[in-house]
Amino acid sequence: MTVPAAPGPAAPGPASPDPASPDPADVGLLAPVWASPSVAVPTGDAALVAAMADLEACWAEALEAAGLAGQGAGASVRSVTRSASLSPAALAEAGQGGGNPVIPLVKALRAAVAAADPDGPGKGAVHQGLTSQDVLDSALQLVARRAVVGISADLAGAADALADLAARHRDTPQVARTLAQHSLPSSFGLKAANWLQGVAHAEDRLAALRFPIQCGGAAGTNASLVALGAEPASLAADWARRAGLDAAVAPWQSFRGPATDLAHALAAACTAAGHVANDVMLLSRPEIGELGEPLAAGRGVSSAMPQKQNPALSTLIRSAALQAPAHAAQVELAAALSEDERTGGAWHTEWPALRTLLRLASGAAAALRELAEGLRVFPERMRANLALSGPLLTSERIMLELAPVADGGREGVQSAVDAAIGVARDGAGPDEQARVLREALRGVVRPDQVSDARLDELLDPAGYRGDAAGIVDRVLADYEATAAQRREPLRGQLHRA
Repeated sequence: MTVPAAPGPAAPGPASPDPASPDPADVGLLAPVWASPSVAVPTGDAALVAAMADLEACWAEALEAAGLAGQGAGASVRSVTRSASLSPAALAEAGQGGGNPVIPLVKALRAAVAAADPDGPGKGAVHQGLTSQDVLDSALQLVARRAVVGISADLAGAADALADLAARHRDTPQVARTLAQHSLPSSFGLKAANWLQGVAHAEDRLAALRFPIQCGGAAGTNASLVALGAEPASLAADWARRAGLDAAVAPWQSFRGPATDLAHALAAACTAAGHVANDVMLLSRPEIGELGEPLAAGRGVSSAMPQKQNPALSTLIRSAALQAPAHAAQVELAAALSEDERTGGAWHTEWPALRTLLRLASGAAAALRELAEGLRVFPERMRANLALSGPLLTSERIMLELAPVADGGREGVQSAVDAAIGVARDGAGPDEQARVLREALRGVVRPDQVSDARLDELLDPAGYRGDAAGIVDRVLADYEATAAQRREPLRGQLHRA
């Protein structure tokens, strides 16, 4: 199944701040997982200012359409948002006075509208009936919606690549490892299918998100809109439609569900990507050598050791996965500390946490897609590593099948396994382990009970993979059956973006 390519930097709206230049104060020097302009720009300060200005223009247009502002008010405000100089740095500094950047933004827009058309209807329409939280919460939702389009597209591409790996390696033997030790024979197809389940689950979480407009006025009652003669719910719904957001059942300035839902969906994307990255990092170690990252010029280089090929993509993904939970917890903590109709301080901590999560998830999803689509798989090393533990990996099956017929029952079979363990501890290789185990088993199990051919089958690790192939088939079938439904919202968002 193919998915759309992840879009480039999403257009942040018609406001004047140029989103082509990331915030010069922070371009990701210490956060390389999101240092790409395709991540930093759509989530940067300029993009947020553009979203806030766009929302103010949409609001003026909605007021005019409802007969609550004079004819031409919307066009007047829209024109100013396209031409006014709205410096994120200046707004950030001025925002310290009132505790948020919306206050100086509104002041600047009103002044610009008044200067452009002193006697026009636009000045009175700027921010009329709104409060700062309406604009800032809605702007963060707008920035998030645009960013999630790219995240979802990259996760979909990664999931398709993982599904292909699972299908191609359905029967490729690989040792399963539990608590870092060889446990039982498995398949690489099953490992890829397990990765796929996590990524598809993260896709589901993102696809289920709604990005509601926040429209409650000064205290969540929309009293000023009622005083103006407006029907608040209808006006808010029209504002949402114009801005490209979802209508809300009610204001959510003190109920923080939309923020926490977004935070946890983004953290889930980082977690799913981190699972893949952790395994790739471990399995690409030279002494294991079962996997390799995609090769690219300049990728994985060392500043001191020219022979090294570092797992750079996995490293970036893992860094995001390790950071995301703390930021999601911060958003949840802010919601837990919400009090009255607007909280001080706790609400403010949501802003950087949500933006960081958007950046981490965006960078991780892009790196995961590249990793999954170009992952190098070495089945011969998988088979060789499977053989390292020799027939001892089949001890579970040997006990289940031979204990009922062996002399001494379970104790007889255990004594044979212990003999093989003993030579293994003395440094014997898989072949010697197999010889000792076979001879010891033959000493407690007669040929008329278990043939030599069947005994050889029991000692072959590659033949004891349980329902691994069946699990892969069911995961792939479910994935194919649900992918279209999961991605329909994505296609709609791509169209809107």
